[in-house]
Amino acid sequence: MSQFENNADIRTDWTLDEIKAIYYKPILELIVEAANVHKIHQATGEVQVCTLLSVKTGGCPEDCSYCPQAARFHTGVDVHKLLSQEQVLTAAQRAKDGGSTRFCMGAAWREVRDNRDFDKVLDMVKGVNEMGLEVCCTLGMVNEYQAEKLKEAGLYAYNHNLDTSEENYSNIITTRTYDDRLDTIENVRKAGISVCSGGIIGLGETDEDRIGMLHTLSTLIQHPESVPVNALVPVKGTPLENQPLVTVWEMVRMIATARILMPKTMVRLSAGRERMSVTEQALCFLAGANSIFTGEKLLTTPNPDFDQDKAMFELLGLNPRKSFKEEGQPEVV
Repeated sequence: MSQFENNADIRTDWTLDEIKAIYYKPILELIVEAANVHKIHQATGEVQVCTLLSVKTGGCPEDCSYCPQAARFHTGVDVHKLLSQEQVLTAAQRAKDGGSTRFCMGAAWREVRDNRDFDKVLDMVKGVNEMGLEVCCTLGMVNEYQAEKLKEAGLYAYNHNLDTSEENYSNIITTRTYDDRLDTIENVRKAGISVCSGGIIGLGETDEDRIGMLHTLSTLIQHPESVPVNALVPVKGTPLENQPLVTVWEMVRMIATARILMPKTMVRLSAGRERMSVTEQALCFLAGANSIFTGEKLLTTPNPDFDQDKAMFELLGLNPRKSFKEEGQPEVV
């Protein structure tokens, strides 16, 4: 019996010891527990289909050790300025035609600045919202005013990943702090925007670091509405280019633990999925994943395309989640 059958309340007071006890369960037992929690709190067989577009690529001043878009690393990524409104809306329409219901725009910025580029992004948000898609942005750090402007433009969700545990953070990134990450999440939450925040495994972190990151996410005042679980895709030219690939079992363990800790959250199977077979992805869905990115790329990282995912959905009997299922479409102010 799942621990949630007699207690449907969503907990935000998990202790590290409780999370360790879940995380270290035998993998099959963990999958069964997570599947039971998922069945109680989520629509089984329903998966949110998202598309991520890089609207401004490369040249980022940050030193995130995994990122090919950092200006200080020589990774062969072509730097390009902010895309035009027409280019973005064309890509959004292609994503919608391919079955996506959420469209995320990413810019390789350290932080949002109040300038013409931000004004252009606000127009992009308005345009994509008018298409009936959930609009998500990942633009770096935002303050309260900028979060409010994004909300007024019709933004549905904002992505700002923690990446790893607080203890391991400075080993991966030195150009901003863990508190900077948490401050942006708080500003987004204050503005009434849905929070998307997760992390990356395979950075050289320990199991304790993975547990620590899940502890931070699951003890926020309100759980993130979306938690992406990414597997590092090592890129030549970055400090982590020689990191070994994570196994599907590591992904399953993270997804299942996240599902048990945050039952109402969308747990997204994100970067690294292109290396997984359909069977391996099915294990992740069984463990509680109910969101994916589809389309040729995740910013600059390869990803399965729409046709591949359509065939997988048909084989596994999965159905795309409709836009704005939990809340109404944001109104543009």
